[in-house]
Parts: sequence; C-alpha cells; structure tokens
Amino acid sequence: MLIACGDALIDFVPTRTGEGREAVMPAVGGSCLNVAIGMARLGAPTGFVGGISTDLFGRMIADHAAASHVELNLATRSDRQTTLAFVRIVAGESHYAFYDAETATRNWTYRRGSIPFDTVEAVHIGSTTLVNDRGAAETRALIADAWPTSTISFDPNCRPNLVKDKPAYLARMAEFANQADLIKMSDVDFGYLFGDEPYQQRARVLLGQGTSLVVITRGNHGAIAWHAGAGQIEVAAPEVEVADTIGAGDSFQAALLFALYKQGRIAREALKDISADELRRALSFAASCAGLTCTRPGADPPWSHEMSGNW
Repeated sequence: MLIACGDALIDFVPTRTGEGREAVMPAVGGSCLNVAIGMARLGAPTGFVGGISTDLFGRMIADHAAASHVELNLATRSDRQTTLAFVRIVAGESHYAFYDAETATRNWTYRRGSIPFDTVEAVHIGSTTLVNDRGAAETRALIADAWPTSTISFDPNCRPNLVKDKPAYLARMAEFANQADLIKMSDVDFGYLFGDEPYQQRARVLLGQGTSLVVITRGNHGAIAWHAGAGQIEVAAPEVEVADTIGAGDSFQAALLFALYKQGRIAREALKDISADELRRALSFAASCAGLTCTRPGADPPWSHEMSGNW
C-alpha cells in the first residue's frame, strides 16, 4: 500500500454565475488527500492518514475519497469542523485563505501502532499539516515508525500566509527534508524556502544528505529532477488549455509515486538504483497527469483509463 498523511479540506474554487458575477464552488481538496486520490485513481492500493470531520463537509470528503478507492480505515474521524480554503487565482497562481482553527485536520493525532508499516511501501507527507506545531509533531512520530520499512516522500507545498515564524518554519522543513527519500517542490515553494539559490546547488545538498530524488516543478516550463545515479533529467510540460492549476502539483506527485510503484522502484534501495530512462518515463507520466488536471477546475486528478495511452 501507498499512503498519504496530512490535510483534507474543502476548497472553494473560483467560478462565474450565469450573469458573469464572481462566485465560488465547493470542491474536495487538501494537498495530501489529493495525492492519495491521484494514486488511487491511477490504480495503486492507497490509504489516507489524517483528520476528517463528521460534519457536512467531512462527509463530502469521505464520500469523494471512497469513490476514488482511497482506504480511510487509517483516518481519524471527529466532530470538529472541516478546514475550509477559499481560492483566488492571481497571475496564474492559486492563492489561498484558510479557515483552520480547531479543525479535524489540525487536531489529528497519530495512533502509535495503528499502521502496519511492513505492508506500506511509501508514505507521503507535506503541506499545511506541517505548519502548526501539533501537526508537525504527530507527523514526526509517524515518520519515526515508518522510516525503517517505508520510503518517505515529501512536498513542503508552502502556504506563507499560515506561517507566523518563518525561521522556525524553514528549520522544520529542513528537518523533514533530511528524512525524505524523495523531495518534490514547485519553483514557487523553492523560492520561498531557498530564495535565489540555484536549483542544482540545493539539489546537490539534498542528495548529499541522503535524499535519492529531488524534483522541481515549474508550471508550463516542465520539471527538472536530480538523482545521484541517473543524473539531471528535464521533462517538458504538455500544452493544454488551462482551467486552473489547483491540484496540479499534487497530481504530479501522485503520478510520480504511482509510476515508481509500477516500475518496482519505489522501495528505498530500488529508488537509489533507478535508471535514467525509468526516471524520465516516470517524470513524463507525472507531467502528463498534472497537465490533464489543469484542464478542469479544482483538484481533479486523472483516472487510469484517462492516461492509458501514457503508461
């Protein structure tokens, strides 16, 4: 099984009324839930770990996950309210306003011994769950149990408007990166974390500390990856008509993990030995999945039958 641990929420995505006025539409989201949805829809056995409310919106989330074949037996249900995120598109980038105080996601608690990690090939973490102290501490405990047998995937998916203490946040992201086998981040996230540092320079640092694969996604400029054995690989982004970019990075992450899983390269030692051709194929597939996600509003990763010609 592959699992994603973190946020599950409702995005209110921008749309228009019949009269042309601005409006918003509720859509299930949350970066880590999106990754779980994406992996499951492509055909990987997938579970989600995190807090999901039993309220109206929480039921929407649970129904959406179940319809996408995501196992929720590892999730924690509570009567705390669901996190809400209002999205606005500015210069092609998604900007978020979060309502996250005392929510089910924010108050998730990891239950030691509840996950049979010997059956879990990879664990994905990241995003808003790691911003607050409690979420980071619970995720840290989960990673400690998972690391001996499971590959760790990490996408910081930074949300600067939630960060109150940037130096502490940067230190926390460095800590999680130091435990990750695979790190993916957008160019925007990279800029927030590392400023004007060249991509390749930071990639060398991350590979030197034990990470096997570092990937930077750059929107319509494609993605670049660095691997100690396979070297530097760049893939193009497909040309698509963009509805919005919500969930595109999560779809890329999900598809990359799925592709590594299908190639038998997701286990820690197997990932270290991946060939350049295998990695290029996985990255190209991930870019194709992200491109398709951009053609429809909200976080709506593709199903396996939609990508059958690409894998």
